[in-house]
Amino acid sequence: MRAGLVLATALVAGIAPVALGGAAATAAPAVNRAEAAVEPGTVVQDGGPAKVWAGEEGPGTVRFRADVPAGVTGPVTATLGFGKPVSTWPGGGVTPDRLAAGLRTTASVNGSAPVPVAWYPARADETEPIVVDLPAVQAGSTLDYAVTLDLSSSHDWLGSFYLSVQLKDARGNVVSQGKADVDVVLGTPEAALRGAVHARDKDGVLWRYEAAGRTDGRLTPRKRVGGGWGAYTAIVPLGRTTADGRGDLVARDKDGVLWYYQGSGDPDAPFKPRVRVGGGWNVYTALATNGYDLVARDRDGVLWNYLSDFHGKFQPRVRVGGGWNVYTRISGYAGGLVARDAAGVLWKYNPRTVAPSPSKPFDARAKVGGGWNVYNALAGTEDLGRWNHLDLLARTTGGDVYAYQGKTSGFGYVPTTRTKVGWNWNIYDTVI
Repeated sequence: MRAGLVLATALVAGIAPVALGGAAATAAPAVNRAEAAVEPGTVVQDGGPAKVWAGEEGPGTVRFRADVPAGVTGPVTATLGFGKPVSTWPGGGVTPDRLAAGLRTTASVNGSAPVPVAWYPARADETEPIVVDLPAVQAGSTLDYAVTLDLSSSHDWLGSFYLSVQLKDARGNVVSQGKADVDVVLGTPEAALRGAVHARDKDGVLWRYEAAGRTDGRLTPRKRVGGGWGAYTAIVPLGRTTADGRGDLVARDKDGVLWYYQGSGDPDAPFKPRVRVGGGWNVYTALATNGYDLVARDRDGVLWNYLSDFHGKFQPRVRVGGGWNVYTRISGYAGGLVARDAAGVLWKYNPRTVAPSPSKPFDARAKVGGGWNVYNALAGTEDLGRWNHLDLLARTTGGDVYAYQGKTSGFGYVPTTRTKVGWNWNIYDTVI
């Protein structure tokens, strides 16, 4: 009778009944499944491997769905592992820290607003050397994720890889897992890798054309830089002129004064106010860029080299050599020069590879080919196409404009296959 009273009291109080002598009378109480390991659900990618461009196209999206077992409650967090072993990475200083810092990534769960997330190096797993945690959300039977990857063209080496996906509850139990595949495709070169060209019309207005990054070499519609450029008898670019507004100019006025225009980094207003370099430059019949330096030919055919400090100042001139009056046109190209002789033969002067000096900036000239007398303007540029490397712009006497794709050879970059990129350019008296 007393034992029955004890059992009844225990049941009312919610205490597990215990038989006299200490043996369990029933099973242990149920435990919330969020507090215990469960058989994980699966992660399924939507639409197969995600295509992500490495270039100017912007972010690509990786979409996947995570199924979560019934009974799991509380917050769950998804972690992605970057599935491309370090042993397959290129050299050149690519490390997990640098890759993690360069992967611009956002995440959205169940249609929420995307938020930035940051990758970080994994502790030990070389197979998945970096990881990223996605925002925690309340558990549900199905969770839909959208993860964006915004890659630069320098990430094209990634090729194909996978993202491992693992969801854990608040106690660290795995509640869903799987993977998503990604294919990285080289896209449009960024503005800093595309060339730009300037042309002055007969009213003294300077115009700007930028490469669009297309395979056909098409240029963007021209932009007006400004008027008053008719005051100059020579205009020469210095360094790399690119579509992001970088690149400097020097310009010689009719009094022989040389002026320096520093690039602004703004494509719509690409130059800062001019700075005076100095006078006496009317002694030269030709000026051309030599990388970031300047070369000048005098009336006797002697070529002089002016080393630049990259800020519009030049060291005293150094004599390179005579005989340069054989050329009817001299233009900067690929860190060196191209020069056309009276017979229409184009020659390439590469930067000196052994013991360069101010007086010996070039290797021996190399013949590119004949027939270049059809052009009345030559201008070395950055890439005007789509991953064509350094190009050479050439205008015919009829006003058609061609971009010659640059290719490496036994003596450096040379212009090869041409593509027509413009016409009616005879409205310009200067193309640079």
